[in-house]
Amino acid sequence: MNHPFKSYAAEFIGTFALVFMGTAVATLQGFLDYGSTGWLGISFAFGFTLMGLVWAVGPVSGCHVNPAVTLPMAAAGRLSWSLVPGYIIAQFLGALAASALLLALMKGLPGYELAKHGVAANGNPQQMSIATLFGWELIMTALFLLTIFSVTRKESPPGFAGLAIGGFLFVAHLVGAPLGDASLNPARSLGPAIIQGGDAMSIVWVFIASPIAGGALGLGLYRLLYKD
Repeated sequence: MNHPFKSYAAEFIGTFALVFMGTAVATLQGFLDYGSTGWLGISFAFGFTLMGLVWAVGPVSGCHVNPAVTLPMAAAGRLSWSLVPGYIIAQFLGALAASALLLALMKGLPGYELAKHGVAANGNPQQMSIATLFGWELIMTALFLLTIFSVTRKESPPGFAGLAIGGFLFVAHLVGAPLGDASLNPARSLGPAIIQGGDAMSIVWVFIASPIAGGALGLGLYRLLYKD
């Protein structure tokens, strides 16, 4: 087993990379009126970044980069509960650092305004009911966790977890990015919300509570199908 510090460092770096790359593409797309790739580009950014991270930091920490993954993993006995606080702190700090750096870089672009263009914090641009917004996040996170648990079983073919996990996040963003959600990750949501402020902070609780509930549901679905 790796020293806890190496695992925490991997979670910080992994979460930083996921949030920075994904929200940078989303912020630049919005700043450029969604450029030429639109929602597809944003979906690729999140999905393919996570795909690479599974192979890059997965051998060190498991590449959770998400409290909604860490908590079910501990509940399933795949991670010691003693490591959970360190994992979650590292994930939130990684996301916050990514958003702070993104803001600093975006300020160097003429015409960028934080109040107008933001840093890709999650929101509710379609003005859905809170129950509907919560429901989208809950279901997609549950299916995400089912995928993660299933493809990381000892019996699963080795070497393909990154494709399945990153691929699912890609598809989830195709569904949810136009709606303002598809976070599936409390750290990804809280970091940008703190930096962006305003309405993003007033609704961020949905993107914290719903993925955590969805993670628990995903573990339940996995246990319904498999017996470790």
